[in-house]
Amino acid sequence: MFANNSYGRVVDILHRTMDVSMLRRSVIADNLANSDTPNFKRSNVNFEAQLKRAFDSQAKPALEAKMTDKRHIPFYQPVDYRSVGPRRVLDYLSQSKNNGNNVDVEEEMMLSLKNQLNYQLLTQAVSNQFNQINMVLR
Repeated sequence: MFANNSYGRVVDILHRTMDVSMLRRSVIADNLANSDTPNFKRSNVNFEAQLKRAFDSQAKPALEAKMTDKRHIPFYQPVDYRSVGPRRVLDYLSQSKNNGNNVDVEEEMMLSLKNQLNYQLLTQAVSNQFNQINMVLR
């Protein structure tokens, strides 16, 4: 019912972002669990930057290139935000301990708290979206 309008798009983006937040929680927990494992490299989740790139690609350029042949490569290729997914990336560049492990427990705890607060904010946003529908239906 709401799939092809802005309301459905907002709820879908919030849902995807909440899923990424749960994945990020799992990755942070994995990092904390292996904080004393020799040669363990921490991971993080990249999603928001790719989602922003997808949204930025939706804007049409001011000057479009003319394609005179079907074999031409178009300059404007929008990326659908639904095709963007989270990426789990290993951090090979930093090293904080002598055993090759690069997990900083304090940093991971701060990331965990930030992720938890972000998830709570997202649940409030979803709740507000559904409250708006309830107001309209009354």
